[in-house]
Amino acid sequence: MSAPSTGAGAAPVDLTVAFSSLAERVPQIRPPRHPGVRVVVHVQGPTQDLEVPEGVDRVVPVPGRGVARSRNAAIEECRTRYLLFCDDDVDVDLDGVLAAVDHLRVTGAAIALGRAVDPDGHLRKRYRTDRPTPLSLLNSAKAATYEMLVDVAQVRQAGVRFDERFGAGAETYLGDEYLFIAELLSAGLRGYAVPFVFGVHPRTSSGSRWGGRDLHVRAVVINHAFGRAAPVARLVFGWRNRRSIGDRRRLAQFAADGSTLHGQVPRRRGAARAIDPPGPPPA
Repeated sequence: MSAPSTGAGAAPVDLTVAFSSLAERVPQIRPPRHPGVRVVVHVQGPTQDLEVPEGVDRVVPVPGRGVARSRNAAIEECRTRYLLFCDDDVDVDLDGVLAAVDHLRVTGAAIALGRAVDPDGHLRKRYRTDRPTPLSLLNSAKAATYEMLVDVAQVRQAGVRFDERFGAGAETYLGDEYLFIAELLSAGLRGYAVPFVFGVHPRTSSGSRWGGRDLHVRAVVINHAFGRAAPVARLVFGWRNRRSIGDRRRLAQFAADGSTLHGQVPRRRGAARAIDPPGPPPA
């Protein structure tokens, strides 16, 4: 469950909630209400005559296609210290998010990976502990973007961005969150999985897809995250998720899939890139 936060009293909230959306989906967004929280919507598609919900502070048009572009635009545009990435079908739980803001302040970590519940209030994933846990490549593969709260100053200083070749809207439509975390960790920054609920999300999502092409995309993501250690990582990941993968033939195909994008040799440090060079941070 969410924990109450002292963020609104002991220190300024200093938080932006950045929704990524398509123009036709913007009216369904439900902005969180808090005097110290800035709400920004990053929109792909025409913004003329856009119906913007009350409580949105700014709408930012994002050219091109792919949700990772909107995430990178959120990093560039953010004018607060802390940034929560969000999707247009999420109801934000500010108590949990503000508790995580406090956690980042106290620990100096660059990212807090929270939790989400379904509309019935059940956690969408299983967790081994309710204590903050340091993030690693082995425990963050199921991260969802709306569970990610970052210290923007540290992210910018390290040059960490979402890889725009991955994620919804791209040909490799999964894994942008995991590669972001992998890049952040390889840059020497720290993160924690925290036991705070950040919001409510529908039961189904892209992360629950395990079809034939989905397995191939997941293998490509792991190959880019682990580099030369990817064969072992695919075996470990495949074994952990063998029930979702299904039969042994599909498991063997996944374990043997050494594909990378455009024949690249994957590398841990600096693997993430933007398709377009990022602009300077706002003044």
